[in-house]
Amino acid sequence: MPGIVQERPIEIAIVGGGIIGLCLTAGLIKQNVKVKVYEQAKGFREIGAGMAFTANAIRCMGLMNQDIVSALRSGGSVATSLDENDPNDYLRWIDGYGKRRKDDPSYQQLLFKIDAGYKGFEGTRRDMFLEALVKVIPEEVVELKKRLDTIEEKADGRVQLKFTDGTSAEADAVIGCDGIKSRVRELMFGSENPASFPHYTHKVAYRALVPMDKAIQALGEYKARNQHNHVGPNAHLIHYPVANQTMINATAFVSDPNEWPDDKTTVVPGLRKDLEDVFADWNPNLTALIKYFPEKLEKWAVFDTWDYPAPFFNKGNVCLAGDAAHASSPHHGAGACCGIEDALCLVTLLKQVNQTVATQSATKKEALGSAFEVFDAMRRVRSQWLVNSSRRVCDLYHQPEWGLEQKWIKAETCFEEIKDRSLKIWHFDYDAMLQQTVARYAEKLPLKVANGGAEKAAPSVVTVPIAVAAN
Repeated sequence: MPGIVQERPIEIAIVGGGIIGLCLTAGLIKQNVKVKVYEQAKGFREIGAGMAFTANAIRCMGLMNQDIVSALRSGGSVATSLDENDPNDYLRWIDGYGKRRKDDPSYQQLLFKIDAGYKGFEGTRRDMFLEALVKVIPEEVVELKKRLDTIEEKADGRVQLKFTDGTSAEADAVIGCDGIKSRVRELMFGSENPASFPHYTHKVAYRALVPMDKAIQALGEYKARNQHNHVGPNAHLIHYPVANQTMINATAFVSDPNEWPDDKTTVVPGLRKDLEDVFADWNPNLTALIKYFPEKLEKWAVFDTWDYPAPFFNKGNVCLAGDAAHASSPHHGAGACCGIEDALCLVTLLKQVNQTVATQSATKKEALGSAFEVFDAMRRVRSQWLVNSSRRVCDLYHQPEWGLEQKWIKAETCFEEIKDRSLKIWHFDYDAMLQQTVARYAEKLPLKVANGGAEKAAPSVVTVPIAVAAN
């Protein structure tokens, strides 16, 4: 009943110890929320590929816990542009295919650029950031080798997590940050629901880290030290500096009209020769860069949640965040940034829940249920728009018109649209999000209390029999 004194502080279980899960954890610790992370891996590890965060996302990190920003910077993050004559960051699109000057085959025409402001982006290696981030989290907060099996609400309103090793744990709420192959999402929607799983985008990616001196040999000093996106028919290649400007992160994306044969295995062996064949007729700068890729590569199938988006992000006292909620293809470079926005929203809400429980305004179950309903209302539309928009911009990068000189002007009309989409991501008003989040929570909670906690009709038990081990 509302008004009962709650002796224990709220306890949150986070499933998944990736970047979003650990950032959320660091933010909750700062707010004195008791939190436990359950990670299925034996240790924290990430691929050595690069990633970038917008200035907006980095400010959101700082609002959660300034230690997150310190971890990002100590992990070797650098601005994605380095121009002594201009301190700002830019996104640049450059012709990777067209022969714009017959007398200079290596010439590449700059097609468009958008000013992202001073330190508008910071690029880093995923593994270096995660390694630094782990040090922010007290060791006792994390349990490794915990693969989630089921989640069930108990009679006292607590939530029980059962793991495939036969152990179990309890918390007042569960937040699934377990990525694109989320087990929490599968439990929430059911194993027969296509929204429980990601689907193939018909793009494959080949990633490499290239030493800066080699990149300069292939691309020239300016292009190597600054972000560039080389577009062309049915493929594109993007690169930017990482690791304190000692190397570049380069990723080639290639369209694939076929179905992916096994959605359980999304990374398969690939060869540099595969890329050399795709880019054989492209600008010689790119073919030179690809020669510095390792001979043996990993071929990544790009999956997302575009085909079957989640109908809701919360069910009872279970919630999804980050890729578990809205896995996006990487063509905006903003999937992790959107996950950081999720984390900031949740940290804000759970701070409110702590205050609610402390003042005996509602039970934990009522307060947490209200908080997760507000999270769904605040975050689902924007995050699912990002999934859609990322697909759209990749289609524009891969236009077949880039390969037809008579169609170059038509192809170039895409950039105003790309600009609008990019600015919608970069200039997100997180202050307004926080104000609306707090206001909506305050509006919703009295309804819960007045109705005796019965406002939400959806069942809160999310047990699903497990047939196969999740990712």
